[in-house]
Amino acid sequence: MQKEFYNLIGVMSGTSLDGVDLAHIQFEIKNKQWSFKILESETVPYSTDWVNQLKSAVDFSKENLEILNKKYTQLLSQIIVNFIEKHQITNLDAVCSHGHTILHQPQNGFTLQIGNLPEIATLTGQKIVCDFRVEDVQLDGQGAPLVPIGDRILFSEYDYCMNLGGFSNVSFEENGKRIAFDISPVNTVLNFYADQLGLNYDDKGKISSTGKIHTELLSKLNSLEFYQQPHPKSLGFEFVKETVLPLMESYKISIENKLRTFTEHIAIQTALALPEKKGRLFITGGGAYNDFLIFCIQKQLPKMTVVIPEKKILEFKEALIFALLGVLKLRNEINVLSSVTGAKEDHSGGFIYLPNHIKN
Repeated sequence: MQKEFYNLIGVMSGTSLDGVDLAHIQFEIKNKQWSFKILESETVPYSTDWVNQLKSAVDFSKENLEILNKKYTQLLSQIIVNFIEKHQITNLDAVCSHGHTILHQPQNGFTLQIGNLPEIATLTGQKIVCDFRVEDVQLDGQGAPLVPIGDRILFSEYDYCMNLGGFSNVSFEENGKRIAFDISPVNTVLNFYADQLGLNYDDKGKISSTGKIHTELLSKLNSLEFYQQPHPKSLGFEFVKETVLPLMESYKISIENKLRTFTEHIAIQTALALPEKKGRLFITGGGAYNDFLIFCIQKQLPKMTVVIPEKKILEFKEALIFALLGVLKLRNEINVLSSVTGAKEDHSGGFIYLPNHIKN
């Protein structure tokens, strides 16, 4: 008989590089209905050195990636141990960790999330469920996005669930299937230009709001091939580095104007991505704090009710849902939807590691 109550930690590191999100989650399932509580939660920021390494790792050799993976697994393990000790968390069923995406090339049958080496279980002394994307790519899927099954199970009252992080993605029900895909870059680009002003990010979009839209650049951004592709589709930092930033940099305009133009681009692509332009749009992720971006999205979708949740869900939704993916893996239940990723079949993705490198 399956358990009804689970005590877990969800761990997530996103492409915006703001740090490692950790959330202590309790799940309960009764009459096939899941409920949750987010208890302790925090974001542990990366050092400047780690930010620089993670940014540049896309160009690393295979050997240097292996070294980085080992170092990052050690770093992540220590962060997890510190979180458990700080909050005196006991009787965990598992720690469910996404790791950090370095390379994402599903078209080449390849995705790499570092921090998922088997020794993470021994280093933390915990059962670890991790590396959720690899199997899906092997099944000819995009390996992303993985959050939509959590949207279906935990947030079904909303017509659309959207995350504004390093990239934006959306999920919704269509003809009885969960549909989801990446929409556009968000903070990977906005933070790049904020960094040129000596800032970590454009606080509430204040700088962007002072800029002017460059119509030619906006038109070229909206014409990029990715936006014409049907879903399922997903984005990696390679798209930003190889396509978006070279295009942006070819225009000699102020950073304020680049921020304003790209914010408008995000808003337009958000509106184009949603088949129905009305209903309830649930927004989470760091971009939800960008008031000007939310204003621009609302302007593009005047009939949509935008809902931004309380802080714990807003900031730790992805950690919450990776904890859920881990629970579903422990129960040997489907946690990756082929309707979302384009894989050959629904499946239960991820690996389970026990201390001393025993793979389950």
